[in-house]
Formats: sequence, structure tokens, C-alpha cells
Amino acid sequence: MRTLVHAYREAVRMATLAECTEIEHGTFATDEDLRLMAEHGTYVDPQAGLVIENYLANKAKFLDIGNYTEAGFPATEGALPLDHELIRRALQIPGLKVVFGTDAMAGAHGRNAEKLIDQVRDGGQNPMAALVSANSLAAESMGLEHEIGSIAPGMEADIIALDGDPLRDITAVRRVVFVMKGGQVYKNRAAWNGRQ
Repeated sequence: MRTLVHAYREAVRMATLAECTEIEHGTFATDEDLRLMAEHGTYVDPQAGLVIENYLANKAKFLDIGNYTEAGFPATEGALPLDHELIRRALQIPGLKVVFGTDAMAGAHGRNAEKLIDQVRDGGQNPMAALVSANSLAAESMGLEHEIGSIAPGMEADIIALDGDPLRDITAVRRVVFVMKGGQVYKNRAAWNGRQ
């Protein structure tokens, strides 16, 4: 059975030893924890960027809901560099499967491009590796690698075309001009500018 858990600190090691499939966040994981995950084939989804930045950008909307308090927001802001540092360390561990994820919540939906940009700009991930983590590696992490995540015969090949080369400028992922979903083509007419 696949299991996905949100884990921090020593819970990262415990979840890995319990054979969980994927660990979300992983904040405060040690290098030893990350190496153990690589040995066990455990995926890690260190979620810097979008999730934290969304809380901060929408502070007024979250404030005083549950545990979102004025006193707690400095800790949220302080988590951002910790998460970036975790991504940088995770990328140095041979064999560790660093997968794309957003932990999206209200306000973050439709903004996945910002997470890709963050992984490259602030986490130091190679642009191609970031794109793979969001496509074929993400499909693999869900056990769907024979259905989605790649363009190949028999696959559900949804395609996104960008205005620009994300390998040279990762912010190109913000400029979607064409989407093919389930064989249906959608064009961003404002960005299309007569392209065919």
C-alpha cells in the first residue's frame, strides 16, 4: 500500500523506517535521514516556495483562523530559508528521489509554476531535473508512470507549450501559450500572437 505522510524532524526517520512511500516537507531532516530515504527508495517532497509564500502573501486572509496568529507568522516566514536549505541538501544526496509538490491550499491553486521557479532559483535544482520532478518522477511517485508523466505511445500525453526555454529561463513556465489535455487543444490567445 502506498503511504504519503507529512513529517518533520525525527518523524522523517520513523516514516522512512516504516516504509512510507513519500514524505512531504521533511523540514529539519538531517543528511543521515535523507541518505536513509535514498536507501529505502522513499520519495521526498520538500515544499518550499509556494506553500509558505502563499501564507505570507495572504496573511490577512489566514490570520486568526485556527493556529494562524500574528505571533505565529514570523515562524512561518522563518521556515522559508530552512526549506530552501533542505532542498539544496536533498539534491546532494545520491539516489534521493526529490519530487515536485506544492501542498497547495486556498490561494495557491493554479500557481504551480511558482513552485518550479522556486526549486530552481532558491533551491538550486537544475531546470531539467525540476521539470522531470514535476512530470515523470511525480507520476512514478504515484505509481502512475505507465499512464502519465511522459510523452510516449499509450500514455495520456497532455502537453504544455511555453513562450521561452525553461532550461535557460525557468520563469518561462509562467508563460503558457498552448495546452493539450485529453486531445483537446487550448491556446492562450493573448500570448499566442499568431503562432501556429
